[in-house]
Amino acid sequence: MELVHEIFSLYAERAGWFVELLGSHMQLALTAIAMAGAIGLALGVWVAEHPKAAPFVIGVCNVFYTIPAISLLGILIPFTGIGNKTAVIALTIYGVMPMVRNTHAGLTSIDPDVLEAARGMGSTQGQILARVKLPLAAGVILAGVRNMVVMTVSVAGIASFVGAGGLGVAIYRGITIYNPAMTAAGSILIALLALSCDFLLGLLEKYFKKRGT
Repeated sequence: MELVHEIFSLYAERAGWFVELLGSHMQLALTAIAMAGAIGLALGVWVAEHPKAAPFVIGVCNVFYTIPAISLLGILIPFTGIGNKTAVIALTIYGVMPMVRNTHAGLTSIDPDVLEAARGMGSTQGQILARVKLPLAAGVILAGVRNMVVMTVSVAGIASFVGAGGLGVAIYRGITIYNPAMTAAGSILIALLALSCDFLLGLLEKYFKKRGT
């Protein structure tokens, strides 16, 4: 109970600082989410349209996904230095995998009869992709977006170890000065932010899945 009291006291005393860290954390995560979303969606669509390339592309994504986050940050430092740039690159690399996997799975699981009917009506490949495939795969793709967003928000907590901002600063500072309350305060805010994103995207995912049925 004493730790809980210390955490709430810390929130009250340093509210402005935590708000600033929260804003920095969201900016860092949103940048990586936007980049990973765009790259992952484009790659996912491409491998779905080119099945022979799918095993190689997804395999490469899997390899990057298995590298521990702190190790990936360490690998990037000699090339990109320290700070937000390195953190964004690492988070983007991590975020691409679930986007590619889910986009590919969603687009390749559509009933062939539906696609054949669209071709029979004279639709081009581009029209089929935009008007049939993507809308029907939206629920599965959003599941990948949900996974990617929650993971990015969570993993962004270690970005402070390479000089980036965000709520990880509170965790890192709490560790270095041995202040469990500060470490917990930063961790709790990251968890709440991740859970909030998961809840909101879960509602959106259910909506699109209902539309697709």
